[in-house]
Amino acid sequence: MRILVCVKRVPAPGAKINVTDDGQAVDTSNLGFTTSPHEECALEEAVQIAEREAGTVTVLTLGPAEAVEQLRYAASVGAGEIILVPTDGRSWDPQRTAAAITEAIQTSEVENGTYDLILFGNESADSGGFQVGIRVSHALGRPMVNGVKGIDLEGDTVVARREVDGGFEIYRMPRPAALGIKEGINLPRYPTMRGRLASKKVELNQLDVDAETGAQVQVKLHQPTENISETVILGTDETAAAAVVDILEEIGVLS
Repeated sequence: MRILVCVKRVPAPGAKINVTDDGQAVDTSNLGFTTSPHEECALEEAVQIAEREAGTVTVLTLGPAEAVEQLRYAASVGAGEIILVPTDGRSWDPQRTAAAITEAIQTSEVENGTYDLILFGNESADSGGFQVGIRVSHALGRPMVNGVKGIDLEGDTVVARREVDGGFEIYRMPRPAALGIKEGINLPRYPTMRGRLASKKVELNQLDVDAETGAQVQVKLHQPTENISETVILGTDETAAAAVVDILEEIGVLS
C-alpha cells in the first residue's frame, strides 16, 4: 500500500493576516506557518492506514524552500519520503498548481510505482479554493470523493464516507483513487522527540516542475475593516454590583 499526501504551507490559524500595500500578496513579515488543518488530518489518516496495511507514506508539497519545514514535520509523524516542488514563493493559481502537482506525481510514479491512494485536504486553509485535488485526480484519470470523514479498505476497493445531514454517503472506488479529507476525521498525533530527530535524516527529494499559468487571475486582496471591541471593568469587588444593575437597566433587562 503506497499512499501520497499533498499538503500546503499556510499561515498559522488565528494569526492576524495583513496585506501588502499593493494588495497583491499577504504580508508574511510577522507570520508563523503550518500545514493546512485538513491536510494534517489527511497525513494522520495516511499514517494510520500505512500502520495497519504495512504501507508507506510519501508527502509532497508545492511551495517555497521554507516549506521544507512542513515536510520535515510530516516525516516526524510517520512519512517515510518527502518531496518538494519548489516555487519562487508567489502564490500560484489552482490550474497551474494542479498541473505542476500532476506532473510531479507522474514523475514519482514512473520512478517508484503507482500510489494506491492520493490524499488531499478538503480545501486549503488560506485560499479555500476546493479545486486542486479535484483537478489533479481528473488529470490522472482517478476517481475522487471530497469531504471524506471515513476510509475503509476492502481488498482493491476504497470505501469513503462523506458526512451529510442525518448520516453518511458511502462511495466505493477501485484503487488507485484520490480522496479529499475533511478535518475531524481523526485527531492528528504530535511528533515525539525521537520522530523529530529521525525526520532530519529523511532524504528530501526535489522535483523541478513548472506549468503554464491558468485562466484565473488574482486582481487584488481585500482586507476587511477590523472591528475593535472594548472591555470595561466595572469593579473588582462588591462595589461593582451597583454598576452592573445600572447596565442591566440601561439595556432593558431590568425595569
